[in-house]
Amino acid sequence: MDSCEDAATLEWWANRSACLGRLRVRIVVRTAGDDWTCEATLEAAEDRESFDFLMQLDPHFTLRFYDASILLVKVVEAGVGVVALVAELGLWPATGSATAARNGRDCRRLRQGSG
Repeated sequence: MDSCEDAATLEWWANRSACLGRLRVRIVVRTAGDDWTCEATLEAAEDRESFDFLMQLDPHFTLRFYDASILLVKVVEAGVGVVALVAELGLWPATGSATAARNGRDCRRLRQGSG
């Protein structure tokens, strides 16, 4: 199993032009063959109230990496302060290093932030 850690942003979009929340997270991606898992932790504890509010509205967020690649994810509570991110394939175009994560391959590219 290969794994890597990186910083990213969870964004909650009301529509294509209005982002109602941007939350900085630390992600851990683990790959095993074609399978992958991703967990995220909010970087700032004061973001928890905003995060909980947005989760009540809809648990679908855009995961944005610092190379501007994106992936639509469904957020699922996975423990105290930790959430699991599940790729919503086919609902949003994935680009760059998010594509590598989605395919469960080449975790090094994700960690290095290259597309």
